[in-house]
Amino acid sequence: MSIKVMLVDDSAVVRKILSEILEKAPGIEVIAVAQDPIFAMKKLETVRPDVMILDIEMPRMDGLTYLKKIMAEDPIPVVICSTLTQKASKTSIEALRLGAVEVVAKPTSNIGNRLGDSAKLIIDAVKAASQANLKRVKQLSAGQASSAKTNEKLSACAVLPRSPGGLQSTDKLVAIGTSTGGTLALEDILSRLPADSPPIVVVQHMPAAFTSAFASRLDSVSQVRVQEANDGDLVEPGKVIIAAGGKHMMVECKAGVQKIVVKEGPLVSRHRPSVDVLFRSVAQNVGKNALGIIMTGMGDDGANGLKEMRVAGGRTLAQDEASCVIYGMPAVAVERGAVEREITLQGIPTAITSFAR
Repeated sequence: MSIKVMLVDDSAVVRKILSEILEKAPGIEVIAVAQDPIFAMKKLETVRPDVMILDIEMPRMDGLTYLKKIMAEDPIPVVICSTLTQKASKTSIEALRLGAVEVVAKPTSNIGNRLGDSAKLIIDAVKAASQANLKRVKQLSAGQASSAKTNEKLSACAVLPRSPGGLQSTDKLVAIGTSTGGTLALEDILSRLPADSPPIVVVQHMPAAFTSAFASRLDSVSQVRVQEANDGDLVEPGKVIIAAGGKHMMVECKAGVQKIVVKEGPLVSRHRPSVDVLFRSVAQNVGKNALGIIMTGMGDDGANGLKEMRVAGGRTLAQDEASCVIYGMPAVAVERGAVEREITLQGIPTAITSFAR
């Protein structure tokens, strides 16, 4: 069965590009397009999509208002398609809090005739949304108000070669990797951590330019300090560092001091930033003093890196199926022997503070 998609965007050009991208992907079918939510509501009287791609700024009714209506009256998995501006990024983060499953950057005409990185991310977002546990999405929102064909799927070696690492840090570090459903889950976790929590580094799959607004949102609701990663940032207690969209993030240890390395590079496990890259760097530089946590998301990014952390002596956890929006990344990590134990979303803050002690 193909995934049936409805496109809601006031730009005819964007609708055309999105249609071309999705129609080229096996197993996806665009069954309806609409230039605004009023037209979309009319079309929903006769068709039922599995996933809706929704613009934010539209005439007659904006995307956020329509999203609230959808989630309250007749939930459909929604992927927000947004421009890469500061205002749009903040609004997109709000959309995730209201129940959108994913957010993707609005495509431009230069990828209309080829399957570039942006197109892959859009296709993956639709596939992930089609598998989302909407009941779990609504619970998280209320509480807080098969991959496309590509060339070679690269491993972490494309960015960070396998190595015993240098002198490992004796300071504790928590590394978290997540994707679909992770924005609300991370807010739930970080908002319940004390200010003196151990340092935390996070890869959340998200487009470039959106992670800054996401980090600001998390900082505003947390006792810990939350920031987007910059090259050379110190890894310190009470600080959470979120990988910037579009760049890989690693941890290195020099003279006993943990620092952030931000690096360009190809997609790894279909993502940039990649959880596998972060986890490998933590395995090599922090070893037995690290705690790795893999959370809700589609695909297998992070499974191999978490296994490397476990082999290096670190502790490893996976979010359990019942509390995941998509039990994909944790399931693969469990299957590959990377996970010491599974844990509920509600139990993760306690596990982090216990690890610190």
